[in-house]
Amino acid sequence: MRAPVRSKKMAVRKASTTYLTPAGHIQRKMVRIGIMADRIFPLDRRKLMAGLGAAALTQATPRMATAEGRRPLTLQAKPAGALALRPGQADTPIWSLQGATPDPGFRFKRGDELEITLLNELPTPTLLNWHGIDGVPAAEPLAARSPLSPGAKETLVIPLRHAGTLLCDLRLLGDGQTRPSSARALIVRESEAVAVDRDEVLLFEDWRLRPDGTAIAPGLDPKDTIPVYTINGLTTLDIPARTHERLRFRFINGFQRNVIAIKIEGYDVRVMALDGQPAEPFLARGGALVLAPGARVDAFIDAGAPAGSVSSILLHDGKEARPIARLVTSKEPPVREAALPAAPPLPSNGLPSRLDLKNALRFDLSLGRTEADWVTPANFAASAAPAFRARAGRTVVLALTNSADMPTVFHLHGHHFRLLDRLDDGWKPFWLDTLAIEPGQTQRIAFAAESAGRWLLETMATDWAAPRLVRWYSVE
Repeated sequence: MRAPVRSKKMAVRKASTTYLTPAGHIQRKMVRIGIMADRIFPLDRRKLMAGLGAAALTQATPRMATAEGRRPLTLQAKPAGALALRPGQADTPIWSLQGATPDPGFRFKRGDELEITLLNELPTPTLLNWHGIDGVPAAEPLAARSPLSPGAKETLVIPLRHAGTLLCDLRLLGDGQTRPSSARALIVRESEAVAVDRDEVLLFEDWRLRPDGTAIAPGLDPKDTIPVYTINGLTTLDIPARTHERLRFRFINGFQRNVIAIKIEGYDVRVMALDGQPAEPFLARGGALVLAPGARVDAFIDAGAPAGSVSSILLHDGKEARPIARLVTSKEPPVREAALPAAPPLPSNGLPSRLDLKNALRFDLSLGRTEADWVTPANFAASAAPAFRARAGRTVVLALTNSADMPTVFHLHGHHFRLLDRLDDGWKPFWLDTLAIEPGQTQRIAFAAESAGRWLLETMATDWAAPRLVRWYSVE
């Protein structure tokens, strides 16, 4: 087995990546990381000046005070949410997941034990679904937790072993419901100090509106609807910055089905983590990032534009790029005399540095809406045979074949995985829990089956009307 990519040089020059073409298709090539931005946006080659030094920097101040021990979080699944999606007209009703703060992300610290109480005020059963929670089988929807009936409540305890950007929503049972629902971020801060001035969540979501302004849920025919996109629940957002300030942006694709690309005009974007796990830092070419539904990217931005300048943040949905936010450099004095040097990697969450591919258990999974073994969440049965079984401690390699006629998204519960090289002899220098695969293609992933339990597998085509499908696997 060839040793996995380790050096920055190799990681940048030989990493395989998925990108979105102007026609809305996903392509994969062995290219320099970040080159997919050239297929989406005209490349802006303006570079920031390198920093000559840095003042002492402290951790960005959290928005919630932390304490030792168990941390309570009460969530309400409510039918009373609304968004201002049409300027000058009535708000659009949606179903929402509400907490004690309007901030798009609930904030905690690695090592906290989170006690979540969910109250279901919806007229239909619901479930909390997670992106980024590894190794907590009691939190698994369907596989361990049954849908919560209207008017009922439940409590679960989740140990936050890993720092990172997580996502939770009510969408596992959301297809075809009366209204679409929104997602929420869950931020787990590192135990160690991270040199940033501010830590901001940027949650992107999409809505399909009928002529009367009502929104439809995914899984329904979007005919005669128009798409509307939001960032943190708003159709546009100004993000202030001061010269030489370092911002940590947590980009989250909360779209129901679409792969999207996000570009910050005129800025270098240094990727620090993918799907909640630290990555070997690299620059996204042209400041553009590509995210599958449910995917998360943590990136550092060093504000270097002149005071008073405005940089557009563009969202590309596969058809066109449109402005959705602005990064506005204030006229206040710089926060320091010079830009900071390049940031070191984020602290490790302790995932294994090597995977035993030679002795791995190998399984083939076919993805696509017509595959008989995949069922809608409403038809899930824990008595059904698992997609595969693995002994705890073994490496598992999955060959994922997209048999659909459009790009398909795969989400692994319970573990993060490495994306393998085409020759199956090494892996890319990052971890993922979500992957988009183009039609007719096969991608191989590998993970260390460290956590015993029953875990979900999710897949869905990148089409609003396509159903969300599930199976489960067992680690024993």
